[in-house]
Parts: sequence; structure tokens; C-alpha cells
Amino acid sequence: MASEKPLVAVTCTAPVNIAVIKYWGKRDEDLVLPINSSLSVTLHQDQLKTTTTAAISKDFTEDRIWLNGREEDVGQPRLQACLREIRRLARKRRSAGEEDPLPLSLSYKVHIASVNNFPTAAGLASSAAGYACLAYALAQVYGVESDLSEVARRGSGSACRSLYGGFVEWQMGERADGKDSIARQVAPESHWPELRVLILVVSVEKKPMGSTAGMQTSVETSPLLRFRAESVVPARMAEMTRCVWERDFQGFGQLTMKDSNQFHATCLDTFPPISYLSDTSRRIVHLVHRFNAHHGQTKVAYTFDAGPNAVVFTLDDTVPEFVAAVRHCFPPESNGDKFLKGLPVRPAPLSDELRAALDVDPTPGGVKYIIATQVGPGPQTLDDPHAHLLGPDGLPKPAA
Repeated sequence: MASEKPLVAVTCTAPVNIAVIKYWGKRDEDLVLPINSSLSVTLHQDQLKTTTTAAISKDFTEDRIWLNGREEDVGQPRLQACLREIRRLARKRRSAGEEDPLPLSLSYKVHIASVNNFPTAAGLASSAAGYACLAYALAQVYGVESDLSEVARRGSGSACRSLYGGFVEWQMGERADGKDSIARQVAPESHWPELRVLILVVSVEKKPMGSTAGMQTSVETSPLLRFRAESVVPARMAEMTRCVWERDFQGFGQLTMKDSNQFHATCLDTFPPISYLSDTSRRIVHLVHRFNAHHGQTKVAYTFDAGPNAVVFTLDDTVPEFVAAVRHCFPPESNGDKFLKGLPVRPAPLSDELRAALDVDPTPGGVKYIIATQVGPGPQTLDDPHAHLLGPDGLPKPAA
């Protein structure tokens, strides 16, 4: 019996993040360097997370990857860039002559299995969680302790923001080699305990045009995007950071909505134009503005990424009433009991005044369901060996 373990496996989880100052457009496609900085909120992993197991063994003959149980092409350029980068960092660390806790050869192949507990590619930022999780798991397997922004970023730009909990900025950086294009935490997850996040899922179909192709077309054709990156975003980054630090929900909410709207305006300014919002998305925008106008202040704020689902920020005391308003405008078709997932929300009546103020013809089934969540921590390592998605043979365990 050989004394060395035939397989070293690590299992991690990583969160989804939602940008409130949007990233759209790269100045370097290969290194995944953005044309502007961005700021995001990390969502809690109790509701949304990616779980990834990475294993290396001298017995593996090739790198392999399984996503949600299906084997995928390990040759995808983004995935290869991640693997190259982490192996480069591992070699660098090794040659620095540091103590090596893992006497494993860097030539060993890796097997990766990853699962999301939410629909992939439905505009729920699955690539960010996925690549952050991959970078974090690979770093542990290879014994890399340096900043992982670059590893995650090479997989998916926004993934570098999922390496931290709370409120996170991705600094665009100046350098051509991207060494200063890194994520850092603006405030921890404990900073604003009253903040709540409601994800209104309007569609679970795959989106019309992926983000990568979309933003490339925008960079090439939209003068508005260039103006946004150079003349609008820098001041907004500073302002949003202030709103977070001061827990100023009015300022935070208004700026979040304005920045989402400007991002979608740059998509329409792209030629040919890109539209990620659906009729239901626009109805949600209308609902939020009516709701706020009724209260005479910004109590809820929407943001949309490259897809039709709305992410709504609000404070805990507003959640019950807003959920009631959503139910009124988008009566659940059949899944009344499954309409609300995640954190429990106490039922609240809709006042006659608010109902009148909303002034809508209800759209049954427009919103499929709501996920109620909150701000959460960064990636975690699972110590329980039962959590591994790969068995001792390095192949996915059969689904329980």
C-alpha cells in the first residue's frame, strides 16, 4: 500500500454577487480587464451558491470537469486560463522554496465537479460563483495563498468579486498586464444587517445573447458606453461607496436603479441593439417606482444584469409589504406555496391606498417565484468529506 494518499480533494462553496455599479466592457479580452471599475453585493450562500470539488491524483490521465452532473469540455479557453494561472502561481510559490505542505506534483491532472443550487445561465450570475469557487478550490488543492483575483477574473470578470463577502469593489486597474485589476472588500457582510435582497425570477430560459459577446459588441459600437466608463462611473463608485459606509438606503437605492438603467441604455445604444429586459422586467420597474412614490421615499430599488430577472434591494421592515405588492401585480399561477423561497417573510396585507397607487392590470404568472436573501460571506471550505462531489475514484458520486 503506497503511503501517499492517491487523491487529494477539496470542496468549497462560493456566493453569487450582484453588481450595483455595473461592469460592462473589457479593455483586454484575453486578460479579462474591464473598461470601468464596479461594485457589488455578495449574496448569502444559504440561498444561492456554487459547490465545487477539485481533486488531483497521480492516477488521473487528463483534466476533466463536470457541471451539474454533466461532463463538459475541459478545453474551454476560460477554464484553461484559470488552470494555467493557478498552476503558474503554484510553481512560483514552489520555486520560492517555501515549505510545501502538499508533496504533490504540479503535473498531476485535476478533476473538477461543480453544482449550482439555482438555475444556470438564467441571468443569476452563475459564472461568477462558479469561477470564484473553482479558483478557491484549486488554490487549496495546489497550496496557493496569494490573491486569487486574477485566477477568478480569467474565468469570468465578475467572479473576482465573489471571492469576498459583503460589499466588494473590482478596481479596474491601470496596468497593461492587469496585476492591479483586483477585487477588494469595501465593507463586510455584517456591516448592514437590515439590508435584504429579493430576486424576482421572471424566466428560467437561457438568455438571447451571452454577456461576453454582448459586451464586446457594445465596446465596439456604443459611444455611450465609452462616455459611461470614462465620465460617469468614477464618481458613481465614490458615491456608492459612501452610501454603503453610511448605510444610506435612499442614496444606495437611487444610484443602484440609475446605474442599472444606464447599463441597459448602453445595451440599446449597441449596434445592433441588445435588449435583456422583458415586458415583465419593465412592469417590475414601474411597480418599484409606484411603490416608492406612494411612500414618498426610496424604499425599494431594482437592478437588472444581462437578463430579465429583477434583483430588488430593500430593508427588512419593507419586505412583507413589497412582497404583497408583487403578489398583487403578478398573481402566482399555481405554485402559491412555492412562490416565495429562501428567507421566511411574514404575510402582510396590501392597503387599499397602496393598491390604488400601484394602478396595475395584474399579469398572472409574470414572476415565477421570489428568492428572499441577504448579504453574505465569501467562499467557504467544507471540511466534511461527505460533502465531496467526487468519489475516491475521482469520478462524480451518484446523485443521492
